[in-house]
Amino acid sequence: MTDPGSTDSGAAPDHGIDEAACPADVGQALAVRAAEAAELAALLTRAADGDSGSFAELYDRTCARVYGMVLRVLRDPGFAEETTQEVYLQLWRTADDFDATRGSAVSWLMTLAHRRAVDRVRSEQSHSNREVVYESRNRGSEFDEVAEEVSGRLDRQAVIECLDTLTSVQRESVSLAYYGGRTYREVAAQLGVALPTIKTRIRDGLVRLRGCLGVV
Repeated sequence: MTDPGSTDSGAAPDHGIDEAACPADVGQALAVRAAEAAELAALLTRAADGDSGSFAELYDRTCARVYGMVLRVLRDPGFAEETTQEVYLQLWRTADDFDATRGSAVSWLMTLAHRRAVDRVRSEQSHSNREVVYESRNRGSEFDEVAEEVSGRLDRQAVIECLDTLTSVQRESVSLAYYGGRTYREVAAQLGVALPTIKTRIRDGLVRLRGCLGVV
């Protein structure tokens, strides 16, 4: 005999899921997405007409998706935040370029974001390459002249005395870069100083060293 207090063995177990919160079927899910696409397209169209309120709503509803995609490309939260802001500035300026017949507002926006992120990657790589070339040329031209003079004199004491003519920050930077074998970027990171400042300190320090050692 079945226990009156027991649960019917044929009933589905209750896992605490609110079935009302889930789409009843795929058709309903597609309908929800289509409705969202229409709403975002309408917001974008009004933004193109200069409606800042519509633009703000569009931003609120899409920025998380844009940021997530940009972050996957750049892999740096700071760069991703900057690039996401650039995407929306571009969107505000070029919203009237959107053509609903060629795709959804989200697709168009994500395409803009992806292109912007890729451009940022290329820009950062180009900047990094320029830094490597700069450091290579700088160290190859300025310091080699000093090193050759030192080798010719074979006078360690003269080098020590000339280093003492530098300011403390110049001496520290020059020592780390040329006697410690660090790149300019590594020196800047170790000292917690901006890279342009480190470059200036080392350049000025080398000028003073050349003068002290009589390098013309």
